Amino acid sequence: MSEYNQYRPQSSFGLPMVVKNLLIINVLLYLATEISTNLDFYQLFGLHFPTAPNFRVWQPITYLFMHGDPMHLFFNMFGLYMFGSQLEKYWGPKRFLTYYMITGIGAAVVHFTIFYFVTMPKFENEVNMLVAQGYTVPDGLWDDFLNGNLVVGASGAIFGLLLAFGMLFPNTELMMLFFPVPIKAKYFVIIYGLIELFSGVRAAEGDNVAHFAHLGGMLFGFILIKYWNKTMRNRFY
Repeated sequence: MSEYNQYRPQSSFGLPMVVKNLLIINVLLYLATEISTNLDFYQLFGLHFPTAPNFRVWQPITYLFMHGDPMHLFFNMFGLYMFGSQLEKYWGPKRFLTYYMITGIGAAVVHFTIFYFVTMPKFENEVNMLVAQGYTVPDGLWDDFLNGNLVVGASGAIFGLLLAFGMLFPNTELMMLFFPVPIKAKYFVIIYGLIELFSGVRAAEGDNVAHFAHLGGMLFGFILIKYWNKTMRNRFY
């Protein structure tokens, strides 16, 4: 029997170190964003596509600590507290932080892969159609388009935590705020993943949620856990 199956989530008071510091950093940066009048935190620390004029090398990390509104912040921090606390207690701070950052960066990789192969060609075709119809395209339109695709939030990493919780504690029953019926973690992960996939493919008008970033966090989390499991088994055989 693997050690994953032997462990069960434990209830205890107090937040583990990494989760506590992540919560503090996210809240402080949101407050700073709201009260700042001289610095555009979103453009500086939110994530732009790598070829966008406003892209900066630190953004694949800093975007994880930026949030668009209080509800965005609340639900991500609630997920961090709910799933992250148990995972940090199980993995320890170093491995937990590694997992959190890799799934967050992986979420951005998947999001911008879809952006590059789907969204950018679609926009380019629309512009070419306007040019063919005799319209004049404003200078800087492409740069404005790239700068306008801004990603903020820890959601990709939070979905990675959700995936990990479902894999490590599959039979733990969850009672979510918006779904007040107990459901085992493994089923909750599957249902939520399918909803995100459907929403991403559907791409409803006005939907500004990065659904494929959420799926990217889950994908990278799955790969990382499988890799850790394999290296752990190799160490014991």
